Amino acid sequence: MSLKNSRLRLASAALVVALCGLATATATGPATAATEAGAREQTSFAPSGFVDLPAGPLPADGERHAFTVGYRNDGPTDRTVAPQLLVVSPDGGPFLDPADVEVERRTAHGCWEAVEVGTQTGTLFTDLAKARRTLHPGETLTQVYRVTVADPQVKATVAPRVALYG
Repeated sequence: MSLKNSRLRLASAALVVALCGLATATATGPATAATEAGAREQTSFAPSGFVDLPAGPLPADGERHAFTVGYRNDGPTDRTVAPQLLVVSPDGGPFLDPADVEVERRTAHGCWEAVEVGTQTGTLFTDLAKARRTLHPGETLTQVYRVTVADPQVKATVAPRVALYG
């Protein structure tokens, strides 16, 4: 093979690599921008703070126990909030499992609907994303939950709170 042909093949290979790189960069450029925009959007959905309400023990008696999460928007503008119920394990364990409790939420029509709970380091919690709502100035949020302990050995505390956004 001559030196001239080798250089031509090398130049051709470099051109193909460069064009593939350009095509890849062009194809991923907008996707990367969209991904970054999505990440910023998700971050804006994170709460800016919480209002903790009085916590109380959760009796393991098999009965349904009601807990109310309330918040009033006393500000001059709309406020996005989300009620949340935390069911906290004792510091020394045993840690709670979602199967240990049944959580329900009262709907606007007065019916009860089951609420799935997440778990992290022994604390069960209701989802904030599904509970978000906007309160106009002077409006009050009142969300009633009822919790039933399925395992009579469970010891827990219920800690209601309100997530604040913006």
